[in-house]
Amino acid sequence: MRGIPRTKDFANGGVSYWYRQIGVPERRAGLPGDREYDVAIVGGGYTGLWTAYYLKKEQPDLRIAILEKEFAGFGASGRNGGWLSAEFAGSRRRHAKARGRQAMIDLQRAMFRSVDEVIGVARDEGIDADIHKGGLIRVATNPAQRARLRADLADLRTWGYGEDDMRPLSRDEQHERVNVAGAVEATFSPHCARLQPAKLAVGLARTVAGLGVDVFENTTVTEIRPRQGGTASAVTTRGIVRADYVIRATEGFTAGLAGQHRQWLPMNSSMIVTEPLPAEVWKHIGWAGGELLGDEAHAYVYAQRTADDRIAIGGRGVPYRYGSRTDDRGATQPRTAALLWRMLVKLFPAAVDVRVQHSWCGVLGVPRDWCSTVHLDHASGLGWAGGYVGSGVTTTNLAGRTLRDLLLRRDTELTALPWVGRQVRQWEPEPLRWAGVQLIYTLYRAADRRENERGTTTSPYARLADLISGR
Repeated sequence: MRGIPRTKDFANGGVSYWYRQIGVPERRAGLPGDREYDVAIVGGGYTGLWTAYYLKKEQPDLRIAILEKEFAGFGASGRNGGWLSAEFAGSRRRHAKARGRQAMIDLQRAMFRSVDEVIGVARDEGIDADIHKGGLIRVATNPAQRARLRADLADLRTWGYGEDDMRPLSRDEQHERVNVAGAVEATFSPHCARLQPAKLAVGLARTVAGLGVDVFENTTVTEIRPRQGGTASAVTTRGIVRADYVIRATEGFTAGLAGQHRQWLPMNSSMIVTEPLPAEVWKHIGWAGGELLGDEAHAYVYAQRTADDRIAIGGRGVPYRYGSRTDDRGATQPRTAALLWRMLVKLFPAAVDVRVQHSWCGVLGVPRDWCSTVHLDHASGLGWAGGYVGSGVTTTNLAGRTLRDLLLRRDTELTALPWVGRQVRQWEPEPLRWAGVQLIYTLYRAADRRENERGTTTSPYARLADLISGR
């Protein structure tokens, strides 16, 4: 990291800068032994917290427990880029095959509404998570990216996106909003808000505990078992929790459960955050509207201007560790931090002298078909939601409300959405899994280099990577 300007208190790893800002919460007590509940939720991230919240709000007498290995919000929920976005993971056409084209359009509209749902709950529950609904800008920085941006916009028009949902920005308007060096085209969607992820996680955990949900931290679940003798169970290092239903909400950590090693691939994503930028630098950059910012590269980046005037930017570095291993320390490899720094300076040359204060990484869950799912089997008593592929801040809220309806045996608009009940094949065994992911991202990075140098259309390398990955 020698080439990166860093603050004297620079840190690499830990949970995230977001927790460094507010302090890591004091851990709640662990499970005191065998217990029985109506619903046991494995995983204390956004999915588990939202599911508990909506169940308890709807039926206060339900006995609900959350079982968390570390502390609530330790995983991707406290490490992400803070995009409360209406973007949904996976192929629209693939989802439409399940229940029809209109069902996928309904799913997208539900995502639009979910952005405002999160904002409303945070307001009503007194959760100050620095939420600001400034929308989302996507920029293209070369001709190939511009072609993809235009094609994507045209495709979205066929999936229910109107002019009010996403539109192209004129060159003047784009520069007025945020001055991205080398941008040749941009689009804008109002369906996105910036937030401070850890503040939302901590606030949600506090809220559900206040509603009477038992949140057990420092409690490692090793196995989830289907119904035997009337109840399903979550086996932990501190005892067995038996419940009418056990919900798996472990996202990128799913591979650590017995029998789940090939279910979802734990993909790494990394971030850096700068020190606060001086007013003189912001004059060159703009970004006064607090929009979220992403690009059209294959190894893409995502960024926000934080509430305290920093730039937080993230992307894929080393995407996968052999054997589905995860690094709880959260340290970012030096070359990944350097790559993110170079991208930041490329997009915002005025920030070249601004120092980096923190870098970190986290894992997210990727199904084999790259499509998110939510599911409940009443016969076995087991359910799950996840596989958000990096688009989970909003999707977890929709998942929580959908699981609520499924658990309460209600046929609603949410339970009819096409991601409900999807069955996805497992990832290949090692070493095929590791080799495949390395090849995919090597091809994506090669495609980006080729397009930056001379490409006017999407590189064949990227098309091959899409074919191999099954996206």
